[in-house]
Amino acid sequence: MALTPAAADGMVGAPGGRGTMPSKNDCVVESLGERKTASPLLERLDEKGEAGVRFRDGSQRVLADDRADRLLKEGLPVEEAPAFELAGPRRKLFFDPGRTTIGVVTCGGLCPGLNNVIRDIVMSARYHYGVQRIVGFQYGYRGLVTEGLQMELTPDLVSEIHERGGTILGASRGAQTAEAMVDGLVRHGINVLFVIGGDGTMRGALEICDEIRRRELPIGVIGVPKTIDNDFKWMDQSFGFVTAASKAVEALNGAHREAQGAPNGIGVVKVMGRHSGFIACVAALASNHANFVLIPEVPFDLDGRRGFLEALRARMARKRHALIVVAEGAGQRHLEGGSGGFDASGNVKLGDVGPFLCERIKRYFGEQGTEVNVKYIDPSYLIRSVRAMPTDSVLCTDLALNGVHAAMAGKTRMVVAVWRRHTVHIPIEVAISERHSVDPLGPLWLNVLGATGQPAMLR
Repeated sequence: MALTPAAADGMVGAPGGRGTMPSKNDCVVESLGERKTASPLLERLDEKGEAGVRFRDGSQRVLADDRADRLLKEGLPVEEAPAFELAGPRRKLFFDPGRTTIGVVTCGGLCPGLNNVIRDIVMSARYHYGVQRIVGFQYGYRGLVTEGLQMELTPDLVSEIHERGGTILGASRGAQTAEAMVDGLVRHGINVLFVIGGDGTMRGALEICDEIRRRELPIGVIGVPKTIDNDFKWMDQSFGFVTAASKAVEALNGAHREAQGAPNGIGVVKVMGRHSGFIACVAALASNHANFVLIPEVPFDLDGRRGFLEALRARMARKRHALIVVAEGAGQRHLEGGSGGFDASGNVKLGDVGPFLCERIKRYFGEQGTEVNVKYIDPSYLIRSVRAMPTDSVLCTDLALNGVHAAMAGKTRMVVAVWRRHTVHIPIEVAISERHSVDPLGPLWLNVLGATGQPAMLR
């Protein structure tokens, strides 16, 4: 089952609440220098000298906040409002394609679409611009500092990798020193590094950029944000999210049938979402079988007259079965020792809320003398490793190709993203400044409450 991207502002694509608005200057993307090389795409001119390509320039921008009432409240003229520059090919390039070497690295956990992004970077670099050498660094940032963890990426090698999940480069967590990583870029003659990863990866990319600046090297760094949780704020949707939510629906439907097929059956499905509950919300809405959705953004009590367990008891008394969707970061305050330090990417280690919730449900009903049949499903790793669905594949291509356009023009210290349905350039600092999360007062959560019938507050 394939989901389509959320179309309405305030749903999946809009930030949860307003948050902090970047300034106009914050939105300016850094460039390596003057562009002097004519783009090979200029050859696509008709006999009248008109381009068969729509070139972009820095004056074409997309407002960070397109709500008229907010712009009026700020009292800013449109030309002073924060805005992101449109992505796309430039007439002049900073890099000479024939003398350019591109590097590609994938970091963090797996996500549907990684191979698509790798493939399309290679294809665009070669066939749009004629770049002949593209180096893939294996197993995340480790590949930048360890000899033997590099591979040549050619169109023939990558032509069919989008048909399988994972990443042919491998991925890993954990930081390397910026000095060692930049040494690796210099050693392999890299002019542009494409970094595909989440917020921790992008923080590492900033460190690389800082070291490049310190050495005054003409090396660009372009980020392609990867977060299966959809928690980068200034973008409509991250690649892999649609596939993840769609696959989660399959788990929800299975758990629903299991719950219906057993006396006092309760299905519990844990989905990804460390800090943001978008997968849980969207999968629940698409499945339309969920009775409770528990996400990190909406705290809940387990016990008490208005707590979750009492609401579940009331549901079971009426219908004799229930389906619960819980995001992995939900309810962490109920788990003893839930914060067990940090992983190699700097993320707080979470307690495992799924088994904990199942045990508490069984104990609660057992104390009341009621037998329940709890079926637990955790599809997380199955979801992360599947191939991208068509909607995600198209998004991956858009991000990769526009990333190459930006790279060849000498843009750096930026990510490429879709914002307000336009592909734009966003400085890395802005992209990771805040986390995208479900707004408990917004329309997405209101829709979840309406579709599930669960109480607005389980406290």
